[in-house]
Amino acid sequence: MIFEKLENVNESDLANLLADFQQIMKKESFSKKEMLHKEGTICNHLFLIEKGIARSFYHKDGKDITAHFAIENGTITAIDSFIQRKRSRYNIELLEDSEIISISHQDMHKLLQEKPSYEKYIRLFLEQIYIDLAERIEDLLFHSAKERYEKLVKNTPNLLRRVHLKHIASFIGITQETLSRIRTQT
Repeated sequence: MIFEKLENVNESDLANLLADFQQIMKKESFSKKEMLHKEGTICNHLFLIEKGIARSFYHKDGKDITAHFAIENGTITAIDSFIQRKRSRYNIELLEDSEIISISHQDMHKLLQEKPSYEKYIRLFLEQIYIDLAERIEDLLFHSAKERYEKLVKNTPNLLRRVHLKHIASFIGITQETLSRIRTQT
């Protein structure tokens, strides 16, 4: 779940951390197309996808551009807004009926005040988000559209069956027509 990617973590510390975080987690069911977060507002929650799929996107030149997908056991938020407490330019939309676990910024902040030793784990979690973002930027800057598509297929093969191609194309940074050409070549 939220801390599963962390390395070099003491199992006892992790068990305590997970138990405390479970106290502030809220589980809800949502329908396809519901918005977890809307642009222009402050993102107050970190969302864990238990079942379903979500995407974050922004608007540019009259189009919506997908920035991130989160599937089962993944997390999603408007990270800049969540951390800096500023209005976000991102939306978070559910692409399937979903089971979502949310953690509010306020509850997380309170828990970290009560147990400052947990800040280390939050830092490690945020470092992983930073690494994922850096890799995404590197993909867009240094890899071809075909290479980005192939990486997406390799890393999340079932995403193509669950998500509209227009969202896949915008995530890769190409038009839907270009994506169709790439798909026929592979």
